[in-house]
Order: sequence, then C-alpha cells, then structure tokens
Amino acid sequence: MTASTQQETIRVVLADDAVVLREGAAMLLEDAGLEVVAQAGDADDLLRKVRAHKPHVAVIDVRMPPGEGIEGMRAALEIHRELPDVGILMFSGHVERRCLDQLLAAGAAGVGYLLKERVEQVGLLADTVRRVASGETVLDPAVVAQMVSTHAEGPLEALTPRELEVLGLMAQGRSNRAVAAELFISERVVERHVTSIFTKLDLPHSDQAHRRVLAVLAYLRG
Repeated sequence: MTASTQQETIRVVLADDAVVLREGAAMLLEDAGLEVVAQAGDADDLLRKVRAHKPHVAVIDVRMPPGEGIEGMRAALEIHRELPDVGILMFSGHVERRCLDQLLAAGAAGVGYLLKERVEQVGLLADTVRRVASGETVLDPAVVAQMVSTHAEGPLEALTPRELEVLGLMAQGRSNRAVAAELFISERVVERHVTSIFTKLDLPHSDQAHRRVLAVLAYLRG
C-alpha cells in the first residue's frame, strides 16, 4: 500500500444507480474502516464527485444512467485519464470482459473487477478496495474462471498448463507468495514460472508490477 494510504483512511466514492445495493455496499465499507466520502447514482454525478473529492478508489457500476450502455465504464476511463492516481474498481452484475480489457489497455494501475453477488461475502469488498488502493490488479474469480475455460490462443499457446495456472492466479491479483500457497509449491518455483511467462509473452524488463498487468492483459485477450 502506498505511503499515503498507509497513513490515512482509504477514501472511496461509490457509484451505482441501485440505491439499496449502493447503501448496503457503503455500510459494509464503513464498517470495515474505510471512508465513503460520496455516493453517486449516475455517471455525470460520479465524475463531479470524483473530481471534487479525489478519492483513493472509485467503485463504479459498469452500467449506469444517463445512457443505456456502459456509461460507468466510460466514466471510469475518463477518471483514469484525468486522475490516474485514483484506483478503479468496477462493480457489475455480470462479466463484461470488453470493459475490463479497455481499462487494462489504458494502463491503469490499481484496477479491480468484482461481481455484485460478492457483496454478500463479508470483508471481500473492503479487501478488494484496499488492494486496488495499493495499486494491485484484482479480478473476480468468475472472470478468471471464464478465461481459463477459453482455449488459449496466440502467445498463450506457448505457456505450459502450470504457467497458465500461475497466470490465472496472477489475474486474481495474487502475489507470488499467495500463488505458492494455492498451488502447494515454493515461492522460488513461482518466481521461475513468472519469469518464464514474461519471456514467452515477450514482455521486456521493466517495472515488475507493470509486467504483471501486461501479462494479465495478454491473458484476457487470449
């Protein structure tokens, strides 16, 4: 987590046109020690409130008024362009892979995608917000499961089954230590798999976190 988020309460702007769900999510976040500084019921109001409050994270429904399409996603991309330090957590009723692909392609650090049904899992929403605030990329397990069920094509064909498994867990935002624990292997073995993934996907040496995002983006596109 960044120095600023370590020293102060994580501030959140929450946007969803479903008032009951929005209020429930706000209550869960407040109970977990986060500060919901503003709520919005449409994309225009969301933009105004994010600009005014500059939160650590904006939690945004993909589909919001005033249009019938993915207005929340469009607002998220605009927020990223104007305020790249604001983490983006998309909150949707179903998997919208195209939306997630657009956000990752924009180079946003601190990105999450969580299904609304997860709001019933106490602590998960707040934990995801914290991870996004710290700059992680966190995907709902259902998104990852959908990707795993899709036949790997293109650059992903070069990956071994174990490397695909590691990349799938990376797509969930897992650290190398967490991947090792999940797969019952050593952290050093995970590091070797990650290095191999970067090599096979032709990701040049750069910031480690940035390469992880690029690897996840390649996985999404696969």
